[in-house]
Amino acid sequence: MSKILVTGGAGFIGAHLCEGLLRRGDTVVALDSFDDFYDPAVKRANLAACLENERFTLAEGDIRDADFVKEATKGVDAIVHLAARAGVRPSIEHPLLYQDVNVGGTMVMLEAARRHGVRRFIFAGSSSVYGNNEKIPFCESDNVDFPISPYAATKKAGELLCHTYHHLYGLDVTCLRYFTVYGPRQRPDLAIHKFARLIEAGAPIPVFGDGSMMRDFTYIDDTIAGTLAAIERCGGYHIYNLGESTPIRLDDLIAALEQALGKKAVIDRRPRQPGDVDRTYADVTLARDELGYRPATDLDDGLARFVAWFRKRSG
Repeated sequence: MSKILVTGGAGFIGAHLCEGLLRRGDTVVALDSFDDFYDPAVKRANLAACLENERFTLAEGDIRDADFVKEATKGVDAIVHLAARAGVRPSIEHPLLYQDVNVGGTMVMLEAARRHGVRRFIFAGSSSVYGNNEKIPFCESDNVDFPISPYAATKKAGELLCHTYHHLYGLDVTCLRYFTVYGPRQRPDLAIHKFARLIEAGAPIPVFGDGSMMRDFTYIDDTIAGTLAAIERCGGYHIYNLGESTPIRLDDLIAALEQALGKKAVIDRRPRQPGDVDRTYADVTLARDELGYRPATDLDDGLARFVAWFRKRSG
């Protein structure tokens, strides 16, 4: 089995991935800075099960700290680079911070991979790179030269840096464009978790726009299955969409969440936010053919599992 470094390992996707790697017998190093984008205690709780495993190590530090990263990277066979400043709207408010962490931090990780001879590098991209692409569904070969937020631009920049290191140094790289991942332990600022919390409390939920915005919600188990396959089959330079390929309107999502919770939402209608794309819709043909990716969790089932976790944690 391999020794794998997961940056952002205490986050929503990262912690689930660490658990998946441990289940299959890998040795895992989770690197995380526990920044205050949301409560660090939530992230520490995400790793509770991992910390009980002798094949797991937690390395606390910043991906921009080259000396720290150099030590953490020693002896690893693969890097899964999930760490980033997240969120479209905050990136508009703090663009320099997003550039520093998402672009500068990715460069530090790539340099560490090069210096230590790490052969496989998995980069967590984002569906946001497609911007307001008029062609649907979104395909990996589509033009992504028109991002509409600093966050999206940093994610495209990360893909370009990865390609540069593949070209210059032969680093095997796979970039995964994640599409709106949800499920147990989802970040508290993301729509499904935020809406559930407010609906349970009887508080209004903020809805930006008329509800016609569409997102390709992807259940965490499907995302992790695709990521594990990408680690195993990483060779050359590739980009894959990991989505559910079933976009849902925002108003339909709210209705489905109301059904799962058994409560009605109070809608606080607000103007559309700059940087928000109209829709996301993944063409997963390439991931299906080359990674064996088979998303299997529909929205109703995924929301039911999320609500069960949410109420157990809140109870």
